[in-house]
Amino acid sequence: MSSPQGHTLTANMADLVDGSTAHREVSHIDCLPVYVKELIAGGAAGAFAKTTLAPLERTKILLQTRTDGFQSLGVYQSLRKVLKLEGVLGFYKGNGASLIRIIPYAALHFMTYEQYRGWILDNFSSLGSGPVVDLLAGSASGGTAVLCTYPLDLARTKLAYQVVDTRTNFSSGIRGFYPRPAYSGITDVLTTVYKEGGIRGLYRGVGPTLVGILPYAGLKFYIYEALKTRVPEEHQKSILMHVSCGALAGLLGQTFTYPLDVVRRQMQVESLQCSTIQGGRRYRNTIEGLTTIVRNQGWRQLFAGLSINYIKVVPSVAIGFTAYDMMKVWLHIPPRQKAQAVSAG
Repeated sequence: MSSPQGHTLTANMADLVDGSTAHREVSHIDCLPVYVKELIAGGAAGAFAKTTLAPLERTKILLQTRTDGFQSLGVYQSLRKVLKLEGVLGFYKGNGASLIRIIPYAALHFMTYEQYRGWILDNFSSLGSGPVVDLLAGSASGGTAVLCTYPLDLARTKLAYQVVDTRTNFSSGIRGFYPRPAYSGITDVLTTVYKEGGIRGLYRGVGPTLVGILPYAGLKFYIYEALKTRVPEEHQKSILMHVSCGALAGLLGQTFTYPLDVVRRQMQVESLQCSTIQGGRRYRNTIEGLTTIVRNQGWRQLFAGLSINYIKVVPSVAIGFTAYDMMKVWLHIPPRQKAQAVSAG
């Protein structure tokens, strides 16, 4: 005859066998809403990828904004000069602001993409469930993320634009040629810009940013999903497949929209420049910025720093996708469905 204690022991052993005890241990993760898990996964992936590639991002901004001493340098020479003037930490100047921006940006980008996509599938079934839906959802999510985090991107650019010669001339005790930085940190940038221009100052350059991010984010998701449909079924779950498709999508999207990014950077930092392109006249809009840069700086300036983007997009997408996939597994996020019910209806 079995005792109650025996039944308890048997039940406990059954718990261990079927994993229910382990399930209860992670129930605090499972009880989180899916959109919260997507926020966490996207933010973590964005932060990891951005930090890894911070040196290339800093150099790209210096080339885009034609910082004194960097106009005629290439990528390798620029990296060497930053290292010589500011040391290793110079590669990460502005990365704090970049992380504060990229974590909410990436989190919102991934999460709102999923939400917009689901909403479109539920309300506009005539569009089907193919890449067109990804184009629309990607564009909308990119715009949403930009509007919510743009002041932080402005702060990151202003900090990265500043070059300070940390070398000291021991014979005279005088530092190098570069002047004292205008801003000491993220808070200083935001408060100073707000005092000088209010909310409009914090969103200086948001026009070309939106004009650039809407097609870029949409094209990135569109091309990515379109490429995945051409991959054989047995390779659909391969991380290498996700990385390859995402990298190609990022490269093509960047090429088409990069000139808008250059206009945005120049609009963001023109208050720091000794003289603006038109002798004190600012770019009033994106079109004027594009035409003025071509006329005064040459069309090649519209693609200044693009080589760095090509160099960093592939590892950035690889790191981002890998980190996001790992976070989705850890957070028990179910795979995104293609809404078969909608397409079947």
